[in-house]
Amino acid sequence: MSGFGDNSGDTEDTFAVSDEQMRLADGNADEILREGLERIERLTEEKKGVADDIKDVFSELKAKGFDTKTLRQILRLRAMNPDDRKEQDMLLETYKASLGME
Repeated sequence: MSGFGDNSGDTEDTFAVSDEQMRLADGNADEILREGLERIERLTEEKKGVADDIKDVFSELKAKGFDTKTLRQILRLRAMNPDDRKEQDMLLETYKASLGME
């Protein structure tokens, strides 16, 4: 018997219910669902708070004379694997040289 939502093509097994789903149906599924959704809501609020904090830091740096577009680019570069960053730098320099931008 295949699991829930398995698209193996056998129509008999398409709506099979797993053992875990049967346990959930025994009474605590509502509680598990509610707790899961509440956790997602809390995390979403935390995510919004962090995004607001990041925006505030960018605003502070901009007020001190830093270019936010360049700061974002530096953050992307810092997050990259050093080998990938070197490869990207090499390609950029190659393309610039080909276009006479050196």
